Amino acid sequence: QLQLVESGGGLVQPGGSLRLSCAASGFTLNDYVIGWFRQAPGKEREGVSCISSSGRSTNYADSVKGRFTISSDNAKNTVYLQLNSLKPEDTAVYYCAVRMLMQPMCVVSIYGYNYWGQGTQVTVSS
Repeated sequence: QLQLVESGGGLVQPGGSLRLSCAASGFTLNDYVIGWFRQAPGKEREGVSCISSSGRSTNYADSVKGRFTISSDNAKNTVYLQLNSLKPEDTAVYYCAVRMLMQPMCVVSIYGYNYWGQGTQVTVSS
């Protein structure tokens, strides 16, 4: 059974850091494109970052560039999103998803993803 499970969210003060995890089962993460997304209350879901097949390339939304870093651990079949210099506007539910295509590059977009995790809440507040 194919499954994605996010974890690592929580409450953090502005300027703080968190590391989100996206653990996969039922398939090999490294074979496909993995994306991170977020949805704040009253707003549409937006793309945050993506990592291509075999981790050959990564991409970020302008709003998080230089602050967030996506990475993968093949041995753990897990993709991470390191969140640094967090701002209140980063508050949202964060989701990971997989696009079941082997692509050497990726773009930050909410379209084309086949399976989604349940999300993890990130709250940035003093």
